Amino acid sequence: MKTINPNDDRPRGQVGIGTLIIFIAMVLVAAVAAGVLVNTSGLLQSKAEDTGSDAQAQVSNQIDVVSATGSVSGSSVDEVVLVVKKSPGSDPIDLADATIEYTSDADSLTLTEGSGFSVSAVTGTGMSAGETVLDDNGERAKLTVSLSGPPAPLSEGEGATLEIVDQSGASTVYGVNVPDVITTQSYVEV
Repeated sequence: MKTINPNDDRPRGQVGIGTLIIFIAMVLVAAVAAGVLVNTSGLLQSKAEDTGSDAQAQVSNQIDVVSATGSVSGSSVDEVVLVVKKSPGSDPIDLADATIEYTSDADSLTLTEGSGFSVSAVTGTGMSAGETVLDDNGERAKLTVSLSGPPAPLSEGEGATLEIVDQSGASTVYGVNVPDVITTQSYVEV
């Protein structure tokens, strides 16, 4: 058994206190780091949820084009009418907040409701006159795009691309193709 010599000059208690101070400092640094990690993870989770919601809206909020016709003037189409509905699972889509990216050989324009295209309800589908929001899958709306200058009318055999972008950022692309020969019809399927 070892006995303690009272004449021993070694600083035994000071070493123990120094170790205790270093241990407390490491615990404090670890606590601060843990607090930063918890705050950062909360912020990242919130951003991830927002991004997930936005991505889901862009994937699920789709506009389906039911039919497309063109109004004939001479040998060209000067108006395109798209009958649209919301796809199953979509949130309500406000067509007044939508834009149409119109691209043809002659023009590349961004059209907005009232300035390039108009929205009207298709009667008998559940939408009331003046309404621009597709709430139900059974509702239909007409998007009428005027091609009387800019964008220019489409001649026989020409085509254009209409990309409809709704309020959530979801887009639907529809290709318009004018028949190669337009006879005496007033309207053609495009």
